[in-house]
Amino acid sequence: MARWDPNARERLIRAAVELFAEQGYEATTINEIAQRAGGLTKTTFFRHFSDKREVLFAGQEIHSRIMSEAIAEAPESATPLEMVKSALDALASSFPQERREVGRKLRTVVVNTPELRERSASKRAAHTAATAEALRSRGVSQLGAEIAAELGTRAFYTAFERWTTSPGTKTLAEHAHEVFLELKAALAVLE
Repeated sequence: MARWDPNARERLIRAAVELFAEQGYEATTINEIAQRAGGLTKTTFFRHFSDKREVLFAGQEIHSRIMSEAIAEAPESATPLEMVKSALDALASSFPQERREVGRKLRTVVVNTPELRERSASKRAAHTAATAEALRSRGVSQLGAEIAAELGTRAFYTAFERWTTSPGTKTLAEHAHEVFLELKAALAVLE
């Protein structure tokens, strides 16, 4: 593929995940990722990502934006949990089924690399904070927004884990719907 070929960012992500899965995160260089992505250069890599870790967490800001926009667009009568459910549906629906295998490899690489687990926890916290801010902008109290955002984040990450580790053809959106209902039922038992 030529260096100017479109979708360089996506190709770099796929190449990085494949190489990290094959030879480990620490053993993989940025030059190897760029070459695997179709003969791209290190400069092209840095045009898209600030470092080697960031290639694995490239969509986090987009995910937060999707959730925030869905919360903003929820009906005025929606409860905080209904807003989070709408946001969760929007986010999970943005993952096409063909990304499942990449997600499976990504999850394995992150779980097996302490540095990446730390970055993942940081990104997860930022995602929760962005969701809580979107809820607060809709008039939800600070504590209510934080709890609802945490529930939504937990639902997404649990659904993502199930999607990438379970056999079958369920979509991420289907897993997210199930997990959300399970968490909501668990909350009802606490009352």
